[in-house]
Amino acid sequence: MYNLLRRHVWPVVILILISNTLCLGQRISGAATLKIDDGWNERIYAINQLEFFEDSTNQLDFNDISEEKFQQNIKIRPDFSKNHFNTDYTYWVKLSIDNSPESTKQWLLEFYDQSIDHIIAYVPNGNGGYTTKEMGDNNPFSQRLFNHKNFQLLLENSEPGISNFYFKINSSQKADIRIAVRSLNRFVHYALSEYFLYGLFYGMILIIAFYNLLIFLAVKEMKYVYYILYLLSVALYAMSLDGIGFQYFWPNYPNWNAVVNGIFSFSIVFWAVLFTVRFLNTKRKALAFHYSLWISLSIKFVLFCLGLFANNKYFELTYFDSLPFLLILSTSIFLLVKKYQAARFFVMAYGVLFVGVCIKILANNAIIPHNTLIHYSLHFAFLVEMVLLSFALGDRIRLMKEIRDKALKRSLLQYKENISLKEKVNKELEFKVSARTAELQAKNELLETYNGQLQEKDAEIERMNALLDKDNWKLKSSIKASFRARLTKKSLTLIEFREIFPEPSACYRYLEELKWGDGFQCRQCDHTKYGKTTKVFSRRCTKCGHINSVTSGTIFHGIKFPLDKAFYIIYASYITREKSTLDQLAEILDLRRNTIWAFRKKIQTRIGNQPDLEVGWEEIVLFEMVDF
Repeated sequence: MYNLLRRHVWPVVILILISNTLCLGQRISGAATLKIDDGWNERIYAINQLEFFEDSTNQLDFNDISEEKFQQNIKIRPDFSKNHFNTDYTYWVKLSIDNSPESTKQWLLEFYDQSIDHIIAYVPNGNGGYTTKEMGDNNPFSQRLFNHKNFQLLLENSEPGISNFYFKINSSQKADIRIAVRSLNRFVHYALSEYFLYGLFYGMILIIAFYNLLIFLAVKEMKYVYYILYLLSVALYAMSLDGIGFQYFWPNYPNWNAVVNGIFSFSIVFWAVLFTVRFLNTKRKALAFHYSLWISLSIKFVLFCLGLFANNKYFELTYFDSLPFLLILSTSIFLLVKKYQAARFFVMAYGVLFVGVCIKILANNAIIPHNTLIHYSLHFAFLVEMVLLSFALGDRIRLMKEIRDKALKRSLLQYKENISLKEKVNKELEFKVSARTAELQAKNELLETYNGQLQEKDAEIERMNALLDKDNWKLKSSIKASFRARLTKKSLTLIEFREIFPEPSACYRYLEELKWGDGFQCRQCDHTKYGKTTKVFSRRCTKCGHINSVTSGTIFHGIKFPLDKAFYIIYASYITREKSTLDQLAEILDLRRNTIWAFRKKIQTRIGNQPDLEVGWEEIVLFEMVDF
């Protein structure tokens, strides 16, 4: 009996031990182990369905991870989501695949998140070793297996057994680690369908942008330019999210992937705010919302600058993007409540977009579960929003046309009223003109009679003027003779002299008549035409501009005492026979003796320079001085 047991039991025990040894050597990962089967075409695993290890030290390498004693640290964490992803850590993901060599399909493995910076795939080579494959958007696009936006890896399914794949993942932004295992046919069908939908999406954006460009060329309103730039920003932002932009626009510049999302995100907010302000005329219709929109845009600009120049992590504050769109939606609702009809489609458009933005933010933060519809919710929202905004622009044009038509009708009615009123006024004017014309004709006849009488009076006045001119000439001659006789009187007191020249202005007027009575002549250029100046008793030459004062060139030029006293000094010193002494003149005129002496010396010097001159009153007054 013992021998029988030894003969049958020990082989069973040995077989069990061998099986356990094989299992330890090629560890099966439980729920993360996938059996290749032609009965299905696709399996997708999220991060909370995969085995992984979070390396906070960033010091572990593949040899450390692949050790048998370390395998217990690599496990499934059902509560882990994209929101828990730490950009400062390294993530080691393990996926076990149970091969089926009898499968007639070719299989591949794909990472959905094309924004992951760096992935190193450790792929079993069938000989117990591993080969490495680098993927990620830090590498040029040409290094990818297929010309596709995602990262793919072909699976070897030629040998039976379980193959453990390891992936070392690092990313500067929160990564959505989601791995799909699918057949090659399924991948081709999925890729073609996805790119076809992308073509429809971006094609509609271009069509709507071109349509609005044509409208802008017709109406020349800047809000259409803002809307076109907003559409292009949406297209570029969606391309940067989808990886289409990296594939087609900057495939050789992978370092741009870290900033393009932030740049195009800011561009969307910037042009959306400008378009809203212009379309809704917020400065006039909703001033508080107007300033709120500009404040939100300023905050977004600060975050954009911080992300661009300080740290790219500021670009990941996507939840702030909901604030400008919430303000835009609130502004449009406020104006719609105030009966601004142009805001109807605007409310619907940004209502849909705000819902799409909120869904995307909730999905990115793993608050709601991820699926295909959620993943493309922002695209759908943008598409519906663009269509509704186009309707809003068209509706606004329709409303403006209705307002214009009403204004035109009012103008036509007013024009008809104006025409009838004009005809009535014209008839009244014609009647009044006829009556006025008859009245004017009668008055013209009367004026002609008066004109004949005036002409007779004018002839009589001319004869009287001739007689008056003759009498005036005789009177002037008599006055001049009388004036000379008075001046040649032997002795005039100061009081008697001031009856002739009562003030300095009388002296200036006498000097002006004496100097320029026969005509003006410029002392600089001898020109005879002059103009007025700001100074009294002065004349400006119209040729050289020189100002000629009435005292310039005479003995009175530059004196510091009143002109009437200077006249009396000349009279008392040279004209009258009873000459006054310096002391007498100083007492009479209340001037200093030296002042009178200097003035008399000035006159005496001039007289001495012309010994043959017959000295009289006018000759002394008009003495020309060389130094003036």
